[in-house]
Amino acid sequence: MKKVTGLSYFMAYYLYIIQSEKDDSFYIGTTQNLKERILRHNQGQSKYTRTKRPWKLVFNEEHPDRSSAMKKEYAIKRQKRKDFIESLVQLSSG
Repeated sequence: MKKVTGLSYFMAYYLYIIQSEKDDSFYIGTTQNLKERILRHNQGQSKYTRTKRPWKLVFNEEHPDRSSAMKKEYAIKRQKRKDFIESLVQLSSG
């Protein structure tokens, strides 16, 4: 959390990609609290990801607001190609 002015605070949003250790599939999402969100995925609290646990975080990117994080999420999902997501993950870790 970053202090902007006086009593107002800025909370960054994160675009994240997690990968299932069960079947290597990917899930792309956005959140303000990355640690808590990954924990909830691994506790089975997300309907879509529940059956593919455990999950590992393979990519994250900070955004100044929800709108920009969601635009990037949509752009990645629009690709609909696993090799595109894999290349994004490799570029971020290399």
